[in-house]
Amino acid sequence: MDGIQDPHNVGAILRTCDCAGVDGVILTKHNSCGLTPTVVKASTGAAYTVPVSIVTNLSQTLRNLKQEGYWVVGTDMKDAREYREGMYDSPTVLVIGSEGQGISNLVKKQCDYMVYLPMVGSITSLNASVAAAILMYEVYNQRNPKK
Repeated sequence: MDGIQDPHNVGAILRTCDCAGVDGVILTKHNSCGLTPTVVKASTGAAYTVPVSIVTNLSQTLRNLKQEGYWVVGTDMKDAREYREGMYDSPTVLVIGSEGQGISNLVKKQCDYMVYLPMVGSITSLNASVAAAILMYEVYNQRNPKK
């Protein structure tokens, strides 16, 4: 999560991470919400089941993960592919940007590619936790095809 500040969003994302089988979550130490009591409550216990790493420099952390073989997929409307066209068969890091600003420029530079969720109504964006949930389940669906 790159700069997500709403503790209810962080909690909801943690909850979805648990449900979708995500291996862990990375939070930034500065300019974002930490593991507050509100986050723990909103996560309905997922704050205790999903490993959370708090880092000082998300861009550097993503660079290190790429060297370990992870693909970094950011969320943005510009220069992005539709989310169902993403390739999620390799170890993947999904980057969800802040509620108002999206993903920071330094973090965008670490993304291997960007994905977007189509918007057909008059609203131009989804809540960060809702977007994260859709993306997590797309990764899940591609990795666990229905038999």
